[in-house]
Amino acid sequence: MQEFLQQLVNGVSWGSIYALIALGYTMVYGVLQLINFAHGDVFMLGAFFGYYFSRWTKIAQEPTLLGFFATLFFAMAACALVGIIIERAAYKPLRARPRLTVLITAIGVSLLLENGGQLVFGADPKFFPSLIPESRLYESASLVVSNLPVIILTVSIALMLLLRFIVMKTTIGKAMRAVAFNREAASLMGINTNNVISFTFLLGSALAGAGGILVALTYPKIDPLMGLLPGLKAFVAAVLGGIGNIPGAVLGAMILGVSETMVAGYISSTLRDAIAFALLVVILLVKPTGLLGSRVGEKV
Repeated sequence: MQEFLQQLVNGVSWGSIYALIALGYTMVYGVLQLINFAHGDVFMLGAFFGYYFSRWTKIAQEPTLLGFFATLFFAMAACALVGIIIERAAYKPLRARPRLTVLITAIGVSLLLENGGQLVFGADPKFFPSLIPESRLYESASLVVSNLPVIILTVSIALMLLLRFIVMKTTIGKAMRAVAFNREAASLMGINTNNVISFTFLLGSALAGAGGILVALTYPKIDPLMGLLPGLKAFVAAVLGGIGNIPGAVLGAMILGVSETMVAGYISSTLRDAIAFALLVVILLVKPTGLLGSRVGEKV
């Protein structure tokens, strides 16, 4: 039982990180009906922004909780800026073009960020510093709970609650929902759809940056291609829950995170990555709209 709880804690922690990335996919799809394949690479940039910021500010030498939050906020702000630049430079000029054109552009932006990252940061992996002094909150014969997964889970939940507040309770959130429901009608009602779309990219990219920092704390080896697999898995989580649906993205990410850790813990660690794509195949066969995909009224 204690081993099961250990796997469950790890799975929920991973699921919360996937949720941060999947929310970016689902928000952009909800507003633009675009699968932003560059989103996983923004997640990678978040880890590198945090890496260089912590080195420049000497936070890496003296880990503190305050230093961790400073690094997190810097990475989120930098990724938000990158998200806006990508939207304005790559996607906005193609807004009237066929959807396939924009999709191919998203793949091109993804390749640009990956190869540009290797050019700027170097292809060799870098060791992300431990920004939080690690301690054990609970320890028994077969169950160890350290402060790191608890902090990761707490930060992830706080960011998701903040996102829900912005989407459901603020004026810009209402505008996002209006644009997602009908962009032309929202424009006729006086909503500046260009600003709303840019804000959506800002939010999604900031969450991806936070995910990059949290993953780097768990697996401290970072490289310019680190966004490939987590990005794909987060996309699977968004599809699993119903892409375009915020609660669905969180649900899909949690199912994916727990499934991965359970398979790795009880069956084989080599099947850890395969389970994500097995879930994708199953959901596309059984319910192509995703688990909560029919709840169109709640999408962003």
